[in-house]
Amino acid sequence: MPHRFAPFTLSPARRACLGLLAATALLAGCASAPQSQSQPRFTYTVPVQPEGSSGYTDKPGWATEKFAVAAANPLATDAGYQILKAGGSAVDAAIAVQMVLTLVEPQSSGIGGGAFLLHSNGKVVEAFDGRETAPAAADEKLFLGADGKPVAFYDGVVGGRSVGVPGTVRMLEMAHKQHGKLPWAALFQPAITLAEGGFKVSARLNTLVKADPHLKKDPVAAAYFYKADGDARDVGVNLRNPELAAVLRKIAEHGSRALHEGEVAQAIVDKVQKHPTNPGKLSLADLASYQPKKREALCHDYQVASKDYRVCGFPPPSSGAIAIGQILGILKNTDAAAKPLQDGIPSADWLHLYTEASRLAFADRALYVADPDFVQPPAGNWSSLLAPAYLAERAKLIGAQSMKVAQPGNPGVVKTSHGPMPEQPEYGTSHISIVDAFGNALAMTTTIEDQFGARQMVKGFLLNNELTDFSFAPADAQGQPIANRVQPGKRPRSSMAPTLVFDKATGELLMSGGSPGGAAIIHYTAKTLYGVLNWGLVPQQAINMPNFGSMNGPTLLEEKRFPPATVEALRARGAEVREMNMTSGLQAITLGNAHGKKVWMGGADPRREGVVMGD
Repeated sequence: MPHRFAPFTLSPARRACLGLLAATALLAGCASAPQSQSQPRFTYTVPVQPEGSSGYTDKPGWATEKFAVAAANPLATDAGYQILKAGGSAVDAAIAVQMVLTLVEPQSSGIGGGAFLLHSNGKVVEAFDGRETAPAAADEKLFLGADGKPVAFYDGVVGGRSVGVPGTVRMLEMAHKQHGKLPWAALFQPAITLAEGGFKVSARLNTLVKADPHLKKDPVAAAYFYKADGDARDVGVNLRNPELAAVLRKIAEHGSRALHEGEVAQAIVDKVQKHPTNPGKLSLADLASYQPKKREALCHDYQVASKDYRVCGFPPPSSGAIAIGQILGILKNTDAAAKPLQDGIPSADWLHLYTEASRLAFADRALYVADPDFVQPPAGNWSSLLAPAYLAERAKLIGAQSMKVAQPGNPGVVKTSHGPMPEQPEYGTSHISIVDAFGNALAMTTTIEDQFGARQMVKGFLLNNELTDFSFAPADAQGQPIANRVQPGKRPRSSMAPTLVFDKATGELLMSGGSPGGAAIIHYTAKTLYGVLNWGLVPQQAINMPNFGSMNGPTLLEEKRFPPATVEALRARGAEVREMNMTSGLQAITLGNAHGKKVWMGGADPRREGVVMGD
């Protein structure tokens, strides 16, 4: 298809460097600017700004030689690109990207939220946990009404009650101390410059602001996102955010303390505790005492034909890596490999196997996965849920007809004393994939949970509603406690699935990827992994494929993307099929080959406004 990239107008020099090539082309003759022996000072140059898009925009993919950054907004991608160009590391670039996303994609992530960062230096994979925590004063009754029953979802979301202790900035600070090359303060230049000078409102931001029924209930958010007549700010209008710029300057100078202590922290606490109708329990002590965690990455082997891969993801409190590993492992025990794509789309037979594997994985997810500081894994190890013998047994439950709702398995000797968590909405989020010129790579998924979070704006940024990722009900109908219930200091279960894939034999990085999308993150990421590893697709092709999945209920298909015969074939197997909007935001970078040379192949989701950049 012809490349339509209207949202991002490039200067001739930048266009020459980026190439905007088809996925199989080689980016050549685009060397980094020469640098002196001493590290030069980073100077940010504001690019020609995108007008943004909403809907589906064809993207053919990119190929680069030295480094690459994939993010959900062209301005954010460009900030990371400029950091890498100046000699920064993957972590340096991720920090710059995240700060710009706080400004230009406020509905999805930001300094008021949390993130999971999976990092490889070519030898060791590390998992940096910046997930939000429940306030010390919160308890399992947080989302119960006066009648003792769970409140309606948005009655819990909107206001102060849902706000968890943010962790993104403090986690990035931890990662930077280990893996940063440029000074911390320099990494904030792009976001500060754009916040002070303004950025053009994209069509996507305009569309989401216009459609949101809760955002303008907050007077601060209403003044920022809407015009005086109450309509959303127009596409292309220059939107400045000097308050955010001032906060970012403080963080640049003083580190995460500028967010977790002092004036900014007091403003956050006041916003939460003094909400007129739905106050929360977040305190100054909660903010000051927050600590990110280093966890052991959750890795498992995955074999396709004669090729052995090592797939690494984030451990609990994320459920993403476990669920994806279970789905892939269960499919290996079926004849899924014998069912190729049909005209670039998965067949009904393959989709039946995939969605049945998904039901089994989501049944285990609902019962077992929660913050590991509060909940013991089955059989004493989360890898028990990925054990080949266990997954082979689970696969035997897949038959010709849909099981509709699967029951959890028991990978251990002792049966769990928890009850399964009922299905609950999950939304929001953004994903960043980066490889640098020094052999480092990362996958980082970052969130404020729902679109626009708790709809509470403080000093130019939005607060998360992450506590609604806990189960509203503390126990099941039999009185069994739910593993993912609210407890003080606990991290809520997540579906975020930042993923790194390696050649098992050599340890060479082959892929970085992930997506936003609530619980569907698991399916979006699994789809891309399967497409690249099993069907041999380049990342853009895998990302472009229609979305699908099941959360252990109906079979979900991306609307208007599957032939009617496929839908009917799945229904004939007993599945309840729902065709719906499934707006993933996948970013992926894979190691490829062009003209005998290794290159980084990048892909960005056509359903959003992201791009890939690199040299």
